[in-house]
Amino acid sequence: MSFLEEIQKRRTFGIISHPDAGKTTLTEKLLLFGGAIQEAGAVKSNKIKKGATSDFMEIERQRGISVATSVLAFNYKDKKINILDTPGHKDFAEDTFRTLTAVDSVIVVIDVAKGVEPQTEKLVEVCRMRKIPIIVFINKLDREGKDAFDLLDEVEQKLGLTTTPLSFPIGMGYDFQGIYNIWEKKINVFSADNKQTVSEGVEFTDINVPELDEMIGKDAAETLREELEMVEGVYPEFDQKAYESGDLQPVFFGSALNNFGVKELLDCFIDIAPDPQPKMSDTRLVDSKENKLTGFVFKIHANMDPKHRDRLAFVKIVSGTFKRNTPYLHVRNNKKVKFSSPNAFFAEKKEIVEESFAGDIVGLHDTGNFKIGDTLTEGEKMNFKGIPSFSPEHFRYVNNADPLKAKQLYKGLDQLMDEGVAQLFTLDMNGRRIIGTVGALQYEVIQYRLEHEYGAKCTYENISVHKACWVQPEDEKNEEFKEFKRVKQRYLAKDKQGQLVFLADSPFTIQMTQSKYPSVKLHFTSEFE
Repeated sequence: MSFLEEIQKRRTFGIISHPDAGKTTLTEKLLLFGGAIQEAGAVKSNKIKKGATSDFMEIERQRGISVATSVLAFNYKDKKINILDTPGHKDFAEDTFRTLTAVDSVIVVIDVAKGVEPQTEKLVEVCRMRKIPIIVFINKLDREGKDAFDLLDEVEQKLGLTTTPLSFPIGMGYDFQGIYNIWEKKINVFSADNKQTVSEGVEFTDINVPELDEMIGKDAAETLREELEMVEGVYPEFDQKAYESGDLQPVFFGSALNNFGVKELLDCFIDIAPDPQPKMSDTRLVDSKENKLTGFVFKIHANMDPKHRDRLAFVKIVSGTFKRNTPYLHVRNNKKVKFSSPNAFFAEKKEIVEESFAGDIVGLHDTGNFKIGDTLTEGEKMNFKGIPSFSPEHFRYVNNADPLKAKQLYKGLDQLMDEGVAQLFTLDMNGRRIIGTVGALQYEVIQYRLEHEYGAKCTYENISVHKACWVQPEDEKNEEFKEFKRVKQRYLAKDKQGQLVFLADSPFTIQMTQSKYPSVKLHFTSEFE
């Protein structure tokens, strides 16, 4: 198969939603269709004893939530599909924002009863800023929920999307009978007893035939005909170009837990979703069909396998072919590196791959050379943009609770921070370490992982910091900057990259500092021009 055909086979997408809308369950069901697993395990259901394949960290199994993005790949029909399942919990939003830099399209999952929730709004806003194509999946139709048209209105108003339904529910909740697939003109009748396997649909090219009345009952059939007429009258027709440029969003209905409506979603997805897209670097636009390799690290995960203490850097290949044992340039370090065992993923199962193509995600074993945002090329000097650190919302001192385990604690903190779980600031004055996170839940995760993966115990102590501001002086030698450093020395720290950071205790302090030292600029993200 030629290089271009390989790239055109690839579909790389992320699944995003508010926690509990059913994202991980949907991921499982997609894998079921890909033949990757024989039976799907629900994240919370007690009937099914299998845990979900994509939640492999102990803490995720205990809590029933996903805290780390997982990467899963499978083949379906003649396409190779890469899914990035992201954490929905807002405390892990930064991981999700970074993951969105590595996808070519997105599926947004919405809960039929709760409708559009705040976390969904934030994430969709990021997708719209980047013009990422979006498909909406409205989930949990077997529960009582809002009316289908009301839901579509809510999606349009709250998320600012232009929708076009490509499937439509027959009844809802207790009366839920199935789905009419507008895209393929088929009806799927719902039965609640085949949750873990795959069911087939019945074709109805004409919905005005009497067989439909026999199948779902006269009233339901009449309602369906009226509703489909309304859909045709009210919503625009599906248009491939509008979808690809992020101006039109197809909507599917279903119930992931009951494995319903998922196949329709997947069949349409592989028809319409974009293959690997070009990406902007700081020097030029890189096209996915170029022959030379380029790629960037969007995530680092320590201890994928607790027995081996390994770190994996996840690299999204933007262009070209990644070959095993071939030297590539690590741009930030300006060094050639080669990899003897690059991995492809299936949740926690990994296999070594000889070559990967643009659109794929490769896991590289890392001894500490990589940071998030690093670029690999065949020699060209460039960096991909848009993977900054944001100013955290919560700050705490971290103290060592076991003096004999200081080394383990620092090693653990070091590796967890490289992973992007949180940010570490070291005070200039006394070298005390401060952890900054986007959400409070991360402190628990850090404490838990330090103890279970590194054998180190830590305690936290509050500190009143409102924001971390990255400092950019106009001239490091001028008197104003020296005075700023002298007056504010108690609040100055370095981040992991050694950049100077000012820890301000209130919005008022930031204002005062900026007016008093106009030549010293303060930024809320670590990437500034």
